[in-house]
Amino acid sequence: MAAAIGIIDYGMGNLHSLGKALERVTGAGRVVISYDPDVLMDCERLVLPGVGGVRECMKELRRLELTEMVAEAAREKPMLGICLGMQVMLEWSDENNGVPALGLFPGKVVRFPEPAPDAVGNRLKVPHMGWNQVHQTRAHPLWQGIADGAWFYFVHSYHAAPENPDHVLGSAEYGHSFAAAIARDNIAAFQFHPEKSQNMGMALLANFVHWSP
Repeated sequence: MAAAIGIIDYGMGNLHSLGKALERVTGAGRVVISYDPDVLMDCERLVLPGVGGVRECMKELRRLELTEMVAEAAREKPMLGICLGMQVMLEWSDENNGVPALGLFPGKVVRFPEPAPDAVGNRLKVPHMGWNQVHQTRAHPLWQGIADGAWFYFVHSYHAAPENPDHVLGSAEYGHSFAAAIARDNIAAFQFHPEKSQNMGMALLANFVHWSP
């Protein structure tokens, strides 16, 4: 029987904690971590995680011959991007003088201003690190059972700026409002880390496991 969830392993990110979190909501033996395109395409749904930068991410995805597999899977099955995995789903990142990405969503990835003042003039640090509220901008099955304004854990210096506002699923505030979650068709992505976000993060992962776009 094919694994329920395939985690795309391109060498960037703590895959162990994500794998354990997904096992909690799917059952042991239903999660596979792999860089083999054939193994991943045999899974029911895929997760593209990551920490670091878009340039290195794209370099490793190309080296492992995973870019075409990701594009094909994005047309055929539910897919979830997490943190860097969300950013690389857009067309372009401003880091390193500009890096083309996967282009699954129109738009680009931009850096937070540094230093960025908040509403009362306090200086905010970059990277944005820690707990923040996510405000749901539209209804979606992935939000089932999750209250608007729930708290999730973030670690990032860049954030997505999608071209299509209808693709934004949730927003957060850090100096200014930014897209914390995006979705279209059978693809969704979160800038925060569900696997580090305790009960609400586990609820999101469970919703993804049962999501039928």
